[in-house]
Amino acid sequence: MEILEKMKKAEPVFWQNDAKKSWAEIKDLPISINEIDEAGQRLQRFASFFLKVRPETESKNGLIESDLFHAKNLEKQYARTNEQIFLKRDDRLPIAGSIKARGGIYEVLKFAEQVAMEHTMINPTEDYAQFANKQFKELFSNYEIIVGSTGNLGLSIGMMSAILGFSVTVHMSNDAKQWKKDQLRANGVTVVEHSGDYSKAVERGRQEASENKNTHFIDDENSMDLFAGYAVAARRLEDQLSQYGVQYSEQKPISVYLPCGVGGGPGGVVFGLKTIFGDAVKCYFIEPVQSPCMLLGMVTGKHHQISVQEIGLTNLTIADGLAVGTPSKFVGEMMMSLLDGIFTVTDDQLIRFMECFHSNEAIMIEPSAAATLIGIEHGETMSNTNILWLTGGGLVPQNEWEQYFKR
Repeated sequence: MEILEKMKKAEPVFWQNDAKKSWAEIKDLPISINEIDEAGQRLQRFASFFLKVRPETESKNGLIESDLFHAKNLEKQYARTNEQIFLKRDDRLPIAGSIKARGGIYEVLKFAEQVAMEHTMINPTEDYAQFANKQFKELFSNYEIIVGSTGNLGLSIGMMSAILGFSVTVHMSNDAKQWKKDQLRANGVTVVEHSGDYSKAVERGRQEASENKNTHFIDDENSMDLFAGYAVAARRLEDQLSQYGVQYSEQKPISVYLPCGVGGGPGGVVFGLKTIFGDAVKCYFIEPVQSPCMLLGMVTGKHHQISVQEIGLTNLTIADGLAVGTPSKFVGEMMMSLLDGIFTVTDDQLIRFMECFHSNEAIMIEPSAAATLIGIEHGETMSNTNILWLTGGGLVPQNEWEQYFKR
């Protein structure tokens, strides 16, 4: 298989998914549209809480939401006639500064609601601003939340759990960014570091959580709650596109580019997009050449039963949020029907893309988010409307930016 040989050599590739189906053909998906609607409703219930504890959410009426930005300078450089380029600014999401704020914060909120209801302290008709009260924090201090993460999911889980009063432990691989570990610890989060990659951190977190009944483990590889939280984004994107007067159809679809690690975040967004736009949207993942776990799983059909290390790759990349060796099983299998294709990129490309975002749009994002630029640079997958999903970088310290650009 030619593409597999290129992957083994860590060469950048584009893979088109010929197994993709039309939206009308797809049956028996593991998550329903109703679950996404419930996630949206739950996040709305917590809006008054966020308005009370996080003033930066005021512009979005207490919702964890990001803007859709028209990238006119990138258009001048990359777009052809009638092509528009938009940036979905999840790098600016409140609290965590990444796409992980959507799913991660949502799952923490759902668990908090469940615990509060079990203790008859809340019901869905009441004002959720009271979750900021002392008695709620005292209750939640008896519970622990555990997650395994390469960085951004850990940030979202850790920050949100600490705000509510939960005890929280984040298991991270040694190669996760030090500043993310430092920020978590500064907010009272226990960070446990592991030799080996992301999968080892997840495995240890899962094992530790199974030993305590008052512990909730957030599973980036398999969580339907995370997935539903990510999928909510599509509902809001529809309104944002209408504000720009964007029109689309199956003949003139939207193209969306999403960085991919284990798959939960981008997979959730893709599923949400399909429930709204159907065949009027085309979706593409981007992975580092040393960590193309989703591509490897889909190309071989082995999904979670194969790792990038098995084909001689290192799983080492400056895009720490994408440094995953083995993909999510349920996401990979689902994407066989939904995803249009996958790009891989080198670290040198990622640095160049970061510089391009900065010079053209004065935007500073981490390498994982910058990966999206490959879609419009490649050109052949572009549509009249193109959305680059900027998945992270809002909390990166200044000295980290300087280190990236010194390479």
